[in-house]
Amino acid sequence: MALLHDGSRSGEIMEVTKSDSDVLASATSDQRLLDLGYKPEFRRDMSLVGVLGMSFCAMGILTGMSSAIQAGLFSGGPLGLFWGWNICSLFMFFIALSLGEICSSYPTLGGLYFWVCKMKPDAPVLGFCTGWIYSIAMVFTGTAGNLSVALYIASMAEVGIDQTLTKVEITAIAWGVNIFSGLVNSVGTKAIGKMSTLNVYWTLGGTFVLVITLLVKAPVKNSAAFVFTDYENFTGWESRGFVVLLGFLQAVYTLEGCETAAQVAEEAKRAEILAPLAVVGSVVGSWFVGLAYMLALLFSVQSIANVQATTYAIPVAQLFYDAVGPKLTIVCLVVVALAQVMASVTAFAASSRLFYALARDNAFPAKESYMALNRFQAPYVGVWTSVLVGCIICCAYIGSAIAFNAILSSAAISVMLSYLQPIIIRVFWPDSLPEPGPFSLGKWSWPINFAGFLFTVFICVLFILPTAYPVDVLNMNYSIVAVGGVFVVVAANWITWGRFSFVGPVQTTVETFALEKEKS
Repeated sequence: MALLHDGSRSGEIMEVTKSDSDVLASATSDQRLLDLGYKPEFRRDMSLVGVLGMSFCAMGILTGMSSAIQAGLFSGGPLGLFWGWNICSLFMFFIALSLGEICSSYPTLGGLYFWVCKMKPDAPVLGFCTGWIYSIAMVFTGTAGNLSVALYIASMAEVGIDQTLTKVEITAIAWGVNIFSGLVNSVGTKAIGKMSTLNVYWTLGGTFVLVITLLVKAPVKNSAAFVFTDYENFTGWESRGFVVLLGFLQAVYTLEGCETAAQVAEEAKRAEILAPLAVVGSVVGSWFVGLAYMLALLFSVQSIANVQATTYAIPVAQLFYDAVGPKLTIVCLVVVALAQVMASVTAFAASSRLFYALARDNAFPAKESYMALNRFQAPYVGVWTSVLVGCIICCAYIGSAIAFNAILSSAAISVMLSYLQPIIIRVFWPDSLPEPGPFSLGKWSWPINFAGFLFTVFICVLFILPTAYPVDVLNMNYSIVAVGGVFVVVAANWITWGRFSFVGPVQTTVETFALEKEKS
């Protein structure tokens, strides 16, 4: 009893108990990893909030909604935005459930890539292509986010000091953000976990600040009829239904990224439970947080025509300016830009882990280099490869914004195509997951996978269709060209190198045992 009344001793007992619990949780996850044939290499420093933050951060509700709001405003207007957001959120929830179920069985680095390899081991080309396409998509996604940060800063300069930055200056800022992302990722799991946790609270707090600011300061509040039924069309297409569907792309672009939690599964305690919960929870949270932010934007937008005709680097800056004035516009842009920085860091964290996983399985060259960890337990070669490629791609923005946008649009399509691979296997080979993990869909598994499959195919087709009419060289949707380029790169790698070196996941526990036997 004396111990219960002694605050310091009680604290010590609680600390020991908590520590023992963490050790047990890590040991359970490590054993699961060993059962899959992999030797634990990373420290398990991430909690549920940190893992959830990875997906929540990658999805970037504030950033995705702010950066892509114009796509919905011009294609269907508030009608398409509101209903498109809820419909797409529902189907992305189905996709998250599908991915979460697989993740619970295979809580390892590589995520989508590893799952495809394990569920379809007789077709290693599927796993190889999924891994390469998805890793390229993550690098492109991080690069897009870093350029978005530069565009937010350029908009701040335009609003605050009436100075328009050149493309070279914007690209230089993007380079700086790329390098910053590399530095944060080089510090390792703890830094990323803390940043991901911060992003959860920043997104929630930032959304609250933006919603209140917009609704209080907007000089004219729109009616409910406007928010839920107003139709706008700046695309040139005459088909009302097609125009509204084009607005769906804004929602899908914003909601992609739930699977990012799987990329740090080997760094999380009880990964077989926390990772799938994070995958699904991030979509649910984003659905409702995004809805609140969207409604605030729609109730406070003063003129969609003004947003369409803006000269600001990022169109949402015009919406903020009209609604809250110049000073508060700067505040709003800072809130979104900092969230975008954290989201971009997460994308490079995911790509570096993918490079590690691919190299571990002989699906990526320079195996020893990409599997090397620094003293902070960070796969630094993969991190700085992402930074280098990102900086090179940013240079395309100087020459042609159209070409740059095509490259980045291909990232969104590549992510959806990566989702498609494991879901297709679950639909057409239902027995491909013989040992379900703790997170299981049971009898609902096949219907949910089938719904996700149909939606993913539909969105991939929608992403490559022209978004403006009449189609010319300036408004053509060149994303199909960029995606084709990605396919050519991946196919060339498979034909010339991959098919000779990659046969599927390599069991590192077997390698370790062989080395130890050799030494003895």
